[in-house]
Amino acid sequence: MSGVRRSSLARQLLVLQLVIVALTVAVGAAVTVRTAQERTREQQRARALAVAETLALSPDVASALRGPDPSRALQPLAEHVRRQTHVAFVVVMSPAGIRYTHPNPAQIGRRFVGDIAPAQHGRAFTETYTGTLGPSVRAVVPVRRGGRVVGLVSAGVLEKAISAELADQLPRLIGLAALALVLGGGLTLLVARRVKRQTLGLEPREIATLYEHHDAVLHAIREGVLVVDGDRRLQLVNDEARRLLALGAGAQGAPVVRAVPPGSLRELLASGCEAADALHVLGDRVLVVSQRQARVDGRTIGTVTTLRDRTELEGLVRELDSVRGLADSLRAQAHEAANRLHTLVGLVELGRHDEAIAFATEQAGLAQELLGRLQERVDEPALVALLLGKTASAEERGIELVLDDVDFAGAGLPATGLVTIVGNLLDNAMDAAGHAPGARVELSLRTSGGEAVVAVRDSGPGIPPEHLDDVFEPGWTTKPAGVGGRGLGLALVRQTATRLGGTASAANDGGAVITVRLPVRERVA
Repeated sequence: MSGVRRSSLARQLLVLQLVIVALTVAVGAAVTVRTAQERTREQQRARALAVAETLALSPDVASALRGPDPSRALQPLAEHVRRQTHVAFVVVMSPAGIRYTHPNPAQIGRRFVGDIAPAQHGRAFTETYTGTLGPSVRAVVPVRRGGRVVGLVSAGVLEKAISAELADQLPRLIGLAALALVLGGGLTLLVARRVKRQTLGLEPREIATLYEHHDAVLHAIREGVLVVDGDRRLQLVNDEARRLLALGAGAQGAPVVRAVPPGSLRELLASGCEAADALHVLGDRVLVVSQRQARVDGRTIGTVTTLRDRTELEGLVRELDSVRGLADSLRAQAHEAANRLHTLVGLVELGRHDEAIAFATEQAGLAQELLGRLQERVDEPALVALLLGKTASAEERGIELVLDDVDFAGAGLPATGLVTIVGNLLDNAMDAAGHAPGARVELSLRTSGGEAVVAVRDSGPGIPPEHLDDVFEPGWTTKPAGVGGRGLGLALVRQTATRLGGTASAANDGGAVITVRLPVRERVA
């Protein structure tokens, strides 16, 4: 890293804005001086014309021009007017341009310097000209009598007088320019400090690098990230969050309630409440959601939410549960088979061969009868296998699993969905029934009236009435803390039922009763 730190963005902006302010003030001051100069020149031009016209209209001037010695009468009058009006000169001359008056008496009797032709033809005019007194702004006006030009009057102001008047205004103009520069510099400094706070004193390249890294991280991580502002609008959505929530292209910047699909996750995002590893079901996905409030200087500016897809993991957990259930069933069957084998061996050793044959035949018949009954009434092999396993598991746990009301042939529903629904309902029911004497779980599987109905009733304590609608929410469970429940079983039941176009409901009738209704589909040959 270089030992010399380059200027921060705030410092670069400060220097740039100071240069802009200085140039703006300089140009403004120059334009102001130029405008003042032109205005002063125009004012002096108008004053010279007014003095000349006033004197040309004076009867005393016209009378003196007819006299034998116009200079004797006009010189005192012209000088008086010059002093009163603060012009540089007042010259009265003959139509031919011979001076009768002049501030310098030595110039009387000499020809007026400059072009006086317009005035000789009866038209007043103004001009900037260098005469005997130096550069000046002057006016020349004809003196008429009876429609004839009998003389000319010229009045003017020297350029140096105009410059002097402008110089008197300069301190005020410079003061205003300096004030504008100070105010502009002060405002620029305030803006620079604000930018410095907002950019944390970083230089542009560092900001660009941070953005590139930030963008790369957001797109690389496997967790979904959402940033919601105080108005509950999505301000940041990374690729994974967009995939998990199936968000459209216009989601970023849109309100949460409009961009995110309905459900418990949208309610959490809209509420702004904090959450840690909360389970939410959205469509076909099981998401682990954590949400934290983002604070700056002690005030909450929004929330940051992370999403982890647990769908595959949850599927593996369910599969593991099924395998564990199968293992439990096999262990129970092995245990029962060992007991029966010992009994059979004992009967043979006692020489009671007829009773041994009857005992073996009876046990085989019971197992075959259950299998045959299920195969006759359920046309889905996976579901038959599930029910056989659950029957063995219930028997080992001392729970009576009643399968009398089963007639599920021709439902035409996908095996995975049926296994998820029936397996989770039976697991939850057996957990609720517990190990108390007389524990009982009843399963009803029927198809009628264009729908398939799955209902499971247990002999447990039931569901508190106020929580009948909550049992299908992810994470809700009646199991005590530490008893290995995640509260996802019934959530997956409702999710699967909804995906298959059905419904799931809960009620109490001597225990909990969960009912799932699914539309019957035609099985594809």
